[in-house]
Amino acid sequence: MRIHGRGGQGVVTAAELLAVAAFDQGRHAQAFPSFGSERTGAPVVSYCRIDDREIRTREPIDEPDAVIVQDVTLVGHVDLFAGLSPTGYVLVNTSRPLAELVSSAEFATLPEGHVAGCPATELALAHVGRAVPNVPLLGAFCALTGEVPLEALARALRRRFRAEVAERNVAAASAAYELVSRHEEAHRAPTA
Repeated sequence: MRIHGRGGQGVVTAAELLAVAAFDQGRHAQAFPSFGSERTGAPVVSYCRIDDREIRTREPIDEPDAVIVQDVTLVGHVDLFAGLSPTGYVLVNTSRPLAELVSSAEFATLPEGHVAGCPATELALAHVGRAVPNVPLLGAFCALTGEVPLEALARALRRRFRAEVAERNVAAASAAYELVSRHEEAHRAPTA
């Protein structure tokens, strides 16, 4: 997967946490960043590979199976969805409807239920007290894709952060997980 954001939003940490959570599940994983000017606010991309087999490649991910967008101000300025698999997943940090931000043509080929928005910044402020959307987006990613269990992410968070900070991050990830899970269930529910 490819994670897009801006310096200071925890883009690199997000990839690392996801890799640790996958490794915790007995899978192979790697995470690495790609910096531009390396300053707060500059566009940043990080990558995470997860596989059941050993990962031998070390190149940037040009054809991701998932894209996480931590900062919607990048829409229209960075080719966020370049190379996205036709069966891929898209997760965007927003409380607005995605149709207001991105042309629906961007996602027309993706299967139903593979695109979601999550108000990650708001969830981070409410639970952690900082506007860093990375951890809520990881919780949302767990719900959207099923690639990594929320419990594995919670263990990775508890390893990375001190007790109180870890628990606030687990709460933020759990809130995002529940939000996206409810959204996905509503879309799968039969209509009368």
